[in-house]
Amino acid sequence: MTSRRPALWGTVAGAVLTVLAVLAANSGKDTVAGTAPGAGTTRTVAVTLAGMRVRPARIEVAAGTVLRLEVTNSDARRHDLKVENGPATPLLDRGETRTLDLGTVTGDREAWCTLPGHRAAGMTMAIVITGVTDDTGHEGHSTAAGPDLSAGFSPGWQPRDADLAPAPGGTVHRTELRAAHTTIEVAPGVKQERWTFGGTAPGPTLRGRVGDVFEITLVNDDRRMGHGIDFHAGSLAPDGPMRTIEPGERLVYRFRAERAGAWLYHCSTAPMLQHIGNGMYGAVVIDPPGLPEVDHEYLLVSSELYLGTPGSTAQVTRMREHTPDAWAFNGVANQYTERPLKAKAGERARFWVVAAGPSDGIAFHVVGTVFDTVYKEGAHLLEPQEAGGSQVLDLAPAQGGFVETTFPEAGHYPFVDHDMRHAEAGAHGMVEVSD
Repeated sequence: MTSRRPALWGTVAGAVLTVLAVLAANSGKDTVAGTAPGAGTTRTVAVTLAGMRVRPARIEVAAGTVLRLEVTNSDARRHDLKVENGPATPLLDRGETRTLDLGTVTGDREAWCTLPGHRAAGMTMAIVITGVTDDTGHEGHSTAAGPDLSAGFSPGWQPRDADLAPAPGGTVHRTELRAAHTTIEVAPGVKQERWTFGGTAPGPTLRGRVGDVFEITLVNDDRRMGHGIDFHAGSLAPDGPMRTIEPGERLVYRFRAERAGAWLYHCSTAPMLQHIGNGMYGAVVIDPPGLPEVDHEYLLVSSELYLGTPGSTAQVTRMREHTPDAWAFNGVANQYTERPLKAKAGERARFWVVAAGPSDGIAFHVVGTVFDTVYKEGAHLLEPQEAGGSQVLDLAPAQGGFVETTFPEAGHYPFVDHDMRHAEAGAHGMVEVSD
């Protein structure tokens, strides 16, 4: 099993402080299936309140079951649980437990925390009579609430490596990218079919220097649809290299990187909202001339997550209405809270950030630090010799850049998208700094 640790991210004085509790106990499934034989059977289900979530998020029971809920608050903050047309617990301190006796259950019901804003933030649970279909588009997760970020990742799960390797030698870089459908764990315990370049979302990161030539061979291994590719780092007529290729076809895309920056690449096939939203994007880093070495370079690609069957009516509707299920760095919500990035006190770090969207930008912030270097869209906005400092790297969709900071002392430094809707729904992580 992966480890589960309390992850504190928040802000300095004058802003919001939020505790994201990750449970070490009561690690039940998001959905508890109805295994009771039927009318008159009594079931008791352990329910946990923590991390702005109710777990399990869904309980399935046979009609006529007598249902009891053993409700425990495992969060540092007080919570309660109110059942629709039924009983409610008092406000529970951390570690307190109360039993709710619902009696005989004959129809679907909802339960929620009654504290202001907690229900809207996703602190809800569905009690569903067996046989009723979940029409959210993905089993066990409410579209409004999104995935349960307090859950654990699957055994054997590994985060995407955020360390950015130096630009390789030579001036010509050849890469093969295969377009395919790949199942990926995109949030704790949530596996999702993604449309990918190279089997990952984001796709492989490319890096080089000004003047380098990139020769990309795109192979369409997707047997169901056509795909193309668009590299923002190149300047050329799109007619040929960005055309859609059908299943089984190959295309060679060659461009020269004439300008430095952090660039997006993505599928060029319509509807691009769906192709990008389902994972077909990646980053190209072209070093500015004279870029100094630092102790650590990280690459973080921000994006929205839309769960459910790719291309389904339900998923596409959410894309068009701009209601993501979660937000993520490097394609997986919460991964760098579960597995923090590592550094040492006094070390200097450079964070490259690219906003993949498809619809949202980012306000990138590292709690407890001040940026003394800001490079955005090909230009320095701030350099270390200047007196000023920066708190956020703001990027619109498809923009990129980097910031630099030095960690002053050992501790835990959360990084977030400072749009708190995004941060609270997966766009957060941690840098663990040791002496």
